[in-house]
Amino acid sequence: MTVAARHLQILEHLQPLGLTGADPVDVLGGLQISDRLEGVSIDAGLCTHRQGTGEADMAFRIDKKIQLSAPTRQLFPDSAFPEDFSLTATVRARKNAHVFLLSVYDEQGVQQLGLELGKSPVFLYEDQWGQPTPDQYPTFKKINLADGKWHRIAYSVQGKSVTLYLDCRWVQTLELQRGDGAVVSTDGVTVFGTRLLDEEVFEVKTQCFLRAWRDCPGT
Repeated sequence: MTVAARHLQILEHLQPLGLTGADPVDVLGGLQISDRLEGVSIDAGLCTHRQGTGEADMAFRIDKKIQLSAPTRQLFPDSAFPEDFSLTATVRARKNAHVFLLSVYDEQGVQQLGLELGKSPVFLYEDQWGQPTPDQYPTFKKINLADGKWHRIAYSVQGKSVTLYLDCRWVQTLELQRGDGAVVSTDGVTVFGTRLLDEEVFEVKTQCFLRAWRDCPGT
C-alpha cells in the first residue's frame, strides 16, 4: 500500500482552516523518520510546483518491512496531550486499503487514538474511562480515504464533537461521546503505519501537510 505524508501533526486548540495558537507537534519528526532508515526512501509528493520555490514536494516512501514507533512522551516532552486538538495529514493510500496510519496507546496497551484510512473511516478515540465505547466511535460514512488519490485530511476535536475536513472542505461533524476532562495518556507508545496487533505493516508515502494547504497551487 502507498500512503503519502510529510508532516503528521497534532495541533492544540486549532481549527484546521484557521492556524493560530500553539505550535504543532511534528509526529514524523518525533518518530525520527528519514531516508537513512532501511525501508524508507524519497519520492515525489503532492505538489509538483510549489509557489515560492518552484520545486516539487518530496515525500517519504515506507515499505512493508518497517514499523515506526516511539514513546508518546517523546512527542509531548513538556506538556500533556491536548484535550481539544486537530490531527492533520496529507496522504495517498492504495485503492481499497483499510489500515490505521497512526495509533496512540496508553501504558496498558489500550488504543486511545487512531487515524484510519479506508472506506467509511472510523475516528478511534477512547478516554481514560473507556468512553466512547467501540460501537460509539464516530464513523464518517460515504467517505473513502483509500482511493489511490492524494487527500488532505484534518480531524478537529472540540468538546464532545469531531469534525472531518477533506481536501480543505468541511465534510461532517459527529458526536464524540467522551467524558468531561477527557485524557489521552502520554505514558504509552505512538505507532505509525500499523496497530500493535496488526500483522500487516503497509507501505506509506509521507508528504506536505496543513501548512501546504495555503501554498499549493490551486488551493
